[in-house]
Amino acid sequence: MSDPGPRVLVIDDERAIRRFLRASLTAHGYTVFEAADGQEGLNAVVTNRPDLIILDLGLPDIDGLEVTQQLREWTQTPIIILSVREQEADKVAALDAGADDYLTKPFGTGELIARLRVALRHANQSSTRPVFTTGRLTVDLTRRLVKVSNEDVQLTPTEYELLKLMVAHAGKVLTHRHILRQVWGVGYATDLHLLRVNISNLRHKIEPDPARPQYILTEPGVGYRLRTEV
Repeated sequence: MSDPGPRVLVIDDERAIRRFLRASLTAHGYTVFEAADGQEGLNAVVTNRPDLIILDLGLPDIDGLEVTQQLREWTQTPIIILSVREQEADKVAALDAGADDYLTKPFGTGELIARLRVALRHANQSSTRPVFTTGRLTVDLTRRLVKVSNEDVQLTPTEYELLKLMVAHAGKVLTHRHILRQVWGVGYATDLHLLRVNISNLRHKIEPDPARPQYILTEPGVGYRLRTEV
């Protein structure tokens, strides 16, 4: 008997969406649980211990943002938001609340499955693993070394801290505010120019073509994502 696939909890009040996700995810080897509102979802996380949560923001009882915040008080289980809300502010709010990724409805099954794989892979890897590699980029966290095509790259302390933060959350969208707070401190949380300048400098040092980045991807209006597969 084969091992059961990763356990996914779908929290969505639309029966048709839950039915579609159950069929799609089951066909890809996932074990699926369902909840129709926020409180049922919170209870299901405790009962079923899912490996990943797919969450709608527009729930009938508790807003999805509040569900995310409550979950982040005690679990780091990956959360992928599925929502009809397309505004950048909604995406930023969800990611700042602790969500790992965000897809707007309608969505493609292939893209959803790819996002699930990335979120699960990141959850299964230690953020303190000593060496991170993607494409021709290698970051040795133990020795504080960065290489591109096996050639050493000299980064400023700030550039290194920026890259190290992205390595720790590789594959996950990090909002502008989150990066600024983590690298520069709370007082710099709105200094987007500072962040863009340093991202540009970092790209010029590690990207084959900084104008068409392969590693540090821009999520327009939201933040940046370090690509895990090139």
